[in-house]
Amino acid sequence: MDKLLFIRYRKPERIDAGGEQQTNLNYHVLCQIFGEENVDVIYIHEKQSKKTLLLHALPILFHFIKGYYYGLSPKRVEAIAEQGLAYSHVFIDRSIFGIIAKELRDIHYRGKIITFFHNVESIYFEAKIGNKPWRPIVVNCVAKNDQQACDYSDIIIALNERDQKEIEKRHHRKIDILSPIVFKDKYNQSEYPEGMTSAMPTCLFLGSYFPMNVKGIIWFVQNVLPQVNIKLQIVGKGMKAILPMIEKNQQIEVFSDVADLKPFIEDADFMLLPIFEGSGMKVKTCEALMYGKNIIGTTEAFEGYDVDYNKVGALCNTKEEFIKVLNEVSKHPLPRFNQYARQLFLEKYSEEDRRRRYERGIK
Repeated sequence: MDKLLFIRYRKPERIDAGGEQQTNLNYHVLCQIFGEENVDVIYIHEKQSKKTLLLHALPILFHFIKGYYYGLSPKRVEAIAEQGLAYSHVFIDRSIFGIIAKELRDIHYRGKIITFFHNVESIYFEAKIGNKPWRPIVVNCVAKNDQQACDYSDIIIALNERDQKEIEKRHHRKIDILSPIVFKDKYNQSEYPEGMTSAMPTCLFLGSYFPMNVKGIIWFVQNVLPQVNIKLQIVGKGMKAILPMIEKNQQIEVFSDVADLKPFIEDADFMLLPIFEGSGMKVKTCEALMYGKNIIGTTEAFEGYDVDYNKVGALCNTKEEFIKVLNEVSKHPLPRFNQYARQLFLEKYSEEDRRRRYERGIK
């Protein structure tokens, strides 16, 4: 009987960011394919106190230098690999744990190793860390793990063609399965909102306190917001940290660490996605499609999605384009529920799509 070991990174926070949502979905899909009773889980990262982290700061740094991402050590990797020997499949949910794939091969594991690339991690971490002094250590560590994932995995999964090209260029490995961002459908048709967008539309920016998110929304606040008649809501994990960066403005509301995003998404007239950098795909775009929202976003926000920009909302990459579109929708309201966005989600970006791709490519 086929059994699968699912290796994942668990953050200590109770509020899941986009990557954790995709991890949870991967687990759910694999349980459908193998049977929940045949899937066991290893959590790499357990919750640790600040005191514990300070006590182990030097060993953690040493492990990073040696290619062991945070939460891993030679002893831990060896133990995980030994446990993996009892399974027909090992699914490594993040390529930053590529060193586990190497260890499995070193101890002659005969099953199938699958690694899921959430991003091209060196690109992601370069943007995340900025110019901090430890940047080279972390970036080198994740790049090394990406390479090991490519060298020792039987199956590599990536989100989109852009990541596929980067992985082939950097690591000389072809992708085996392309599986775009998807969501488990949790929006019932009886809940679809009626009516039109308002003359002063509520525009929702959804995202955690992360450099690319912060850079994008601050750019919007400084360059676009003064020229448009909208209410801007900024919602996401840790987003209270953005308050010192923006002047008090009656057009802006900031909500940090909310337990349930659904009310904010449902109440918004438009999802606003001024994102200009990144790797992988934007989970918030898929979530907006699931809720049937009108989306106004950049090329980066729509990266990997096969959409008609005019039907889903609008594609904007400059302040002039954002200003023009937002002033237009203030004068000429649209239906609050975007049937095209919802149908696109059901056809291409629901959980069922990933299950079909995994069934064909993994078992």
